[in-house]
Amino acid sequence: MGDNTLNQPFAGLNAGGLPPGPTQDSPSGRSQRPAKSRGRVDIQRQTAGRGGKTVTVAKNFCGIGLPEKEALAKTMQKACGTGGTVKEGRIEIQGDQRETVARILREAGFTPVFAGG
Repeated sequence: MGDNTLNQPFAGLNAGGLPPGPTQDSPSGRSQRPAKSRGRVDIQRQTAGRGGKTVTVAKNFCGIGLPEKEALAKTMQKACGTGGTVKEGRIEIQGDQRETVARILREAGFTPVFAGG
């Protein structure tokens, strides 16, 4: 049992020539990197065909399913204090809530872009 290599198989390895490991800046020990964007989402304010009522529409989601859109819509409704729905792949929130919707999308990892009027 004098052979210690069975208990510590990596003891003889050398770290020379390897890049430096992660820094201890964050609590998890991982280096801080910006989160990868989940894609561009267009945010529009619409009134046409809605009886003069204003609606904020978030559309052109890429790689996101209906359950996640419904969860995002629910979060937006609570934050805005208004109603909303998911129709034909778009999230519609009542009122002009573009700034709040953009903030929630940014927090979810998307890149919101104000499009149209």
